[in-house]
Amino acid sequence: MTTRQSEALSADRPPLPEGKLTFEEFHDWLTDGTFAEWVDGEVIMMSPSSERHEALVFFLAALVRTFAQERDLGRVYLAPFLMRLYERPSGREPDLLFVSTENAERMKETYVDGPADLVVEVVSPESVSRDRGDKYAEYEQAGVREYWLIDPIRESANFYMLDDEGLYRDAILEEESIFRSKVLAGLWLDVSWLWQKKLPTNRQTVELVDKMLAEIS
Repeated sequence: MTTRQSEALSADRPPLPEGKLTFEEFHDWLTDGTFAEWVDGEVIMMSPSSERHEALVFFLAALVRTFAQERDLGRVYLAPFLMRLYERPSGREPDLLFVSTENAERMKETYVDGPADLVVEVVSPESVSRDRGDKYAEYEQAGVREYWLIDPIRESANFYMLDDEGLYRDAILEEESIFRSKVLAGLWLDVSWLWQKKLPTNRQTVELVDKMLAEIS
C-alpha cells in the first residue's frame, strides 16, 4: 500500500498482515462501511465520492431495484459490497451490482462469489483509468454480462454487453440517447436524464418503471 492508503486506515482496525493478502484475509480485515478493493493480493483504498456521484448511483439504484423487484428478477447491491472475481484475481466494490435470480447461488452474506450479471461504475476523477482499463478487462474476462460506465465529468455513458465470444461490445443507443438493457429486458434508460441538474425523484422513478412495465405487459 502507499503511504496515503496506510494513513487512510482506521486506527481501531487490526493492522494488515505483512505481505500480500489472500481474499479471505482481506475479507476478514474489511469492516462495515470501508470502501476498499483487493487486487492481486494488494489492498486499494477508495477515495470518498462526490455529491453528484452519490446522486447518480442512488438514482440508478432506484431505477434498477424497482424494476427488478417488480418483476422478481434478482437483487441489487451498492458499494461497499464485494464482488469476488477469480481470473486476475480481485475483490471489487462496484458502485452498483445486480445478481439475477438464476445466479442466486453466487450470493454470500457479504459478497458475490463470482461475476454479477450487471455492474455499474460511476467515474470519479481518481477512478478514470481504473474503471475504463483494469475493471473493463476484469469484468469482461470474468463474464459480467453488462457493464455500465457512467462518466459525469465528460457527460458520457457507455453500455458494454458481452457478445457470443465473451467480448464487450458498446451498445448502440436508440435515437442517440435511449439504452435498452438485455440483462433486464424491458428496462430502458434515457442517457439525457443523467446530465440533468436535478435527477428524477423517487416518485418520478417509480412512474418511469410503471411505464416500462406497461410497455412489456
